Amino acid sequence: MDAQNRTEQQAASTDAHGEDPLAGMVRKLGLRKDQIVVEYGYDDDVEEGVRQAAASVSGAPLEDDTYDGVVDVVLLWWRDGEGDLADELMDALTTLEEGGCIVLLTPGAGREDRVPAADVQDACTTCSMTASGAVNLGGWLGQRLVGRK
Repeated sequence: MDAQNRTEQQAASTDAHGEDPLAGMVRKLGLRKDQIVVEYGYDDDVEEGVRQAAASVSGAPLEDDTYDGVVDVVLLWWRDGEGDLADELMDALTTLEEGGCIVLLTPGAGREDRVPAADVQDACTTCSMTASGAVNLGGWLGQRLVGRK
């Protein structure tokens, strides 16, 4: 079974508490009700179940990359070869409300465009951020990035 089908099955099922398992996973990444979430890096390879769970948890549709207000969460889909991750993180930081976070979504194991962990760490160091809480989201890996205190 491929990663897309696994994620769709996860999104269609519920856990013992009646909650979509993907909703629980995006909560682990820092999403909460009434947050404004902007999405960057959307393409046809993203996990739709993750997008739906993020919108469900926040209680509103995801804002697209043309949104120019301040946000609580940046949902960033990033693939190897798309440019400089540190530059993209710095740009994303300019839109964040104080105390906000970036949810970095990178391709999972087995994909040619998988982002090496060292690249994520280097970008975080450059941007004075810390990555925490890696979560497997089907074909993607999610990490919560926050500013260092």
